[in-house]
Amino acid sequence: MSRLGTITRRTFLVGAVAVAGGVAFGTWYVRRPYANPLLDGLGEDEVAFNPFVKIGTDETITIIAPRAEMGQGIATTLAAFVAEELDVRLDLVKVEHGPASPAYYNAAMMEEAGPFPFFDESLMAEVTRRSFGTVAKVLGLQATGGSSSTRDGFVRMRQAGAAARIMLTEAAARRLDVPAAEFTTADGEVIHEASGQRVTYGALALDAAAIEPPSDVPLRDRAEWKLLGQSQPRVDMLAKATGAPVFGVDVTAPDMLFGTVKMSPVFWQEPTAVDLSKAETVPGVIRIVPISSTYGHGFGILATNTWAAFRAAGLIEADWGTPDYPADNAAIDARLTEALSDPTSGSSMRDDGDVETLFADAPRERLIEAEYAVPLLAHGCMEPMNATAKLADGKLTVWAPNQVPTLTAQLCASALGMETADVTVHTTQMGGGFGRREVDFSIYAALLADAAGGRPVKVTWTREEDIARDVFRPAAKGRFRARLDETGLPVALDMTIAAPSILGSVMRRTFPSISPVGPDATITQGAHDQPYSIANYRVRGIKADLGVPVGFWRSVGMSFNTYFHEGFLDEIAVAGGTDPVDLRRRLVADYPAALGVVDRVAEMANWSEPPAQGRARGFAFALAFGSWIAQIVEIADTPAGIRIEKTWMAADVGIALDPSIIEAQLVSGAVFGFSSAMNQEITLREGRVEQSNFHDYDAMRMHQCPTFEVAILENAEKMGGVGELSTPTSVAALANAVFALTGMRVRQLPLSREVAFA
Repeated sequence: MSRLGTITRRTFLVGAVAVAGGVAFGTWYVRRPYANPLLDGLGEDEVAFNPFVKIGTDETITIIAPRAEMGQGIATTLAAFVAEELDVRLDLVKVEHGPASPAYYNAAMMEEAGPFPFFDESLMAEVTRRSFGTVAKVLGLQATGGSSSTRDGFVRMRQAGAAARIMLTEAAARRLDVPAAEFTTADGEVIHEASGQRVTYGALALDAAAIEPPSDVPLRDRAEWKLLGQSQPRVDMLAKATGAPVFGVDVTAPDMLFGTVKMSPVFWQEPTAVDLSKAETVPGVIRIVPISSTYGHGFGILATNTWAAFRAAGLIEADWGTPDYPADNAAIDARLTEALSDPTSGSSMRDDGDVETLFADAPRERLIEAEYAVPLLAHGCMEPMNATAKLADGKLTVWAPNQVPTLTAQLCASALGMETADVTVHTTQMGGGFGRREVDFSIYAALLADAAGGRPVKVTWTREEDIARDVFRPAAKGRFRARLDETGLPVALDMTIAAPSILGSVMRRTFPSISPVGPDATITQGAHDQPYSIANYRVRGIKADLGVPVGFWRSVGMSFNTYFHEGFLDEIAVAGGTDPVDLRRRLVADYPAALGVVDRVAEMANWSEPPAQGRARGFAFALAFGSWIAQIVEIADTPAGIRIEKTWMAADVGIALDPSIIEAQLVSGAVFGFSSAMNQEITLREGRVEQSNFHDYDAMRMHQCPTFEVAILENAEKMGGVGELSTPTSVAALANAVFALTGMRVRQLPLSREVAFA
C-alpha cells in the first residue's frame, strides 16, 4: 500500500478538528438538518416529506434531483434513487432540479478533495475524508462536479424515498386500523393484500404529513432493486426529443429585454479609452452598461433583441490596455519552464522511499528522462454562456444553466449589494457544462437586470465571447525521470509538474479576499494518486501563475497528468523491453480492481495478437474519481492521415447503477478527450485569445469517431464516478498508439503538431 509523503499542517488540523461530528463547529451544528427548502411556496394540497420528495393530493409525485443535468443523465439516476425506495416507476414521477439550498450540499465532492488517494484506506485517510465531508455540510455548497453526484446521493436520496414510503404506510395503517407491517407498496399505492384494499400516495399525503419522520430508515437490499442496476429511459428524453424548452437559452418571460456582454479581451484589465457612439446607434439598443467584477471588466448591452445586442457589442471601440501576464504561448512555456527549474519549489504530494539516493548512483543506461507539455483549453460548450435575471421589488430572480446554485445566489447578491435570502436561483438544464458553468454569466445578467427597470433580461454570449472569456483548462508542463532495474521495471520514479493553481484562480474570482494556502492537489491529480507499486516514487506539484483565468475542465488535473503519467510509463515499457500491458499488470498487482480492468480490456482487444499491417494500438490505465479504467485505442495509417478505428474500455465502477448511462458517459468522455488530444489548443497573442469559434477550435467530428466496445465491471469495493472517467485515458492511449504506429513520441499536445488526422 502506498503512503503519502507529505500532509500539510493545515490539512491535518482540518481533519483533526472537524471529524466525528465537528468539534470545531459544534456537534449540534454539524448534525442538525438544514431546513427543507421545498416548504417555501408549498401548496395547500402538497406535502414536502423532505428536501427530495413532494407529493400532491392530485397524485403528482415530484422528485428533486439537485445536481446539474448537462446531458450526463444524472437527473435519471438521482430520481431512481428516490423512486426505488419510494416504490414508484420513473414514468409516474416528475423530476425537478429544485431550489438553491444548502440542504443539497455535496459531501462526496469535498471528501475526495483531500491529499489522500482513493486507494488509501488508512485510518488517517478515512478520518480526513469524513472531516472534509463535515466541512462540506457546514459550508452548504450545492455543486455538481468531481463525478460525485451518484456517490453523494446514493445513501441520502434512497433514505429520502424510504422515509416517505414509511410515513405513507403508517398513514394507511392508521386510516385502516391495520398494523403497518401488513402493508406493501407498489407503483404509488399502499396495499393491504389480505383485505384487497389499496390507497394511493396522493390520498394519504396530507395524513402522512402529520407523522413524525422515522429516525431509522432501513434501505432495500440490492437483490430487491427494481430500478437501480438496470438501464432506465432518461426522464428528460421526451422533452429534448420534441424540442421542449429546457435549456437556459430557452427561458422566456413577459416584457423581456435581451442582452449580451463585451468583456475585456485582456484578462483583468479595465479599458483605458472607450468609444460607444457606434454601438449606441444600433437600432434596438436601449443602454450600454459598464461592468466591473472580480471576473473581469467590460460592458453589457441592453436591447430589444439579441441580434441588436450582438451587433452593438461588435461595434464597441476600446483600448483594453496591455497584459501583465505572459502574452503568448512562448512566454507561457517560458514561465512553466522557469517554475520547473527551481528544485526547492512546490509541494511533494507523494514521496515514497528515497528517490534522490536511487538516482544519485543510477547507471546512465538505466535512466529515462522526458518532458511533456499541454496547452490551455476552452470548454467549448454547445450552448454558450447565458442567464436570465429580473430585479423587482428588492428581489432578484435568476434563471441560469449553472453548476453551483448556492454560490450563484451568494455572488449575485454580493454584486448588487443584496442579501442572499433575497435571491432566487432557478437552475435549468444545460447544453454542456464540463466545469465551465460557474457564476460570471449570472453576475453579468444580474448587473444588467439592475439597469433594466424591473424588466427581465436574457443575456446570451456570442460564441466568440464564450471562447475568448472562458475559464480555461490550465496549460501545464512536467519533467519526469525513472530508474529501471535489470528486468526493465521502474525502481524509482520522479515527477515534477508545473501548472497554474485552479483553486487559487477560482478563489480570485469568487472570494478575492481569501487566499488559499497549502498545495493544490489538482496540479498533480492523476500522477500522485495512482496505485502503481513503485518503491521510490515522488510527485511534486509547482504552482505557476500564468495570469490567465483557469478552472475546472472535464477530469480536471487528470486531463493532463494521465497523458504525462501514462505516456512516460509507456516510455518506460519501451526502454525496458516490457509489454505496456504487462508492465501495468505487474505494477497494479496489489489491487484486484485495477488488475481486473487491465486484464479485461486486453482480452477485449486481443492485445496479445499484433494488429494488422498499417495499424497500431496504445494502452492507458487510470484510477479516476473512484473508478478504475483501462483503455486501448487502435489507429490506422491512411492516405488522408491517422484514423482512430476502434476503442476498447473496461471500467470498474463498483456498482453499475444504470449501465446505459455509464456506457454513454464513457463514450462521451472518450470523444471529449480525443478532441482535445487531436487538435484543440488555446493560443494567445498580445495577451488575447486567438481562437474564436468552432472553425479554429473544433471538436472531433462524427466521421472521425471510432467504434466503441465497453465492459462495465463491478468488482471494486467502493462505488466510483463515471462522468469524467474516460477523458484522461483516451488522451494517453491515443498518444501511445501514435508512437506505436509512427515511432514518434509526441510529448506536447495537440498531437496535430506532429501528425495529421483523417
